[in-house]
Amino acid sequence: MFSHIQIGARDLPKMVAFYDAVLGCLGLERIEGENDSGPPGEGWRRPGKHWPQVFVQLPFNGLPATWGNGMQVSFAADSPQTVRAAWEQALAMGGFDEGPPGPRPQYCEGYFGAYCRDPEGNKLCFIHAPDMHE
Repeated sequence: MFSHIQIGARDLPKMVAFYDAVLGCLGLERIEGENDSGPPGEGWRRPGKHWPQVFVQLPFNGLPATWGNGMQVSFAADSPQTVRAAWEQALAMGGFDEGPPGPRPQYCEGYFGAYCRDPEGNKLCFIHAPDMHE
């Protein structure tokens, strides 16, 4: 559905530490040696896969990064336990609670999700749904 997600950062080291910890819970690993000739940043993806990718980077235009009101990045998890682990790790790394782990049947049968904001205010969702990994 998408090739990559770009998340702007003001405090790059803090954001990289946050996403290393949180995305590691979801089975993503940091991309080594990636250089797009742009500003400093880091990327993650599933082991053995090239796409999709997630990047945290200083903005290309040189202006400070800001969070988008109404924007959310949602990450697929392989189980409700993984949803809970990613959310707990996000809060432990300086994220903010936007909705604890739990079922949300209003979205679909079997939907289990959790919501938070990263240390710079970007809204994240971790979700497990029955047909997501088919």
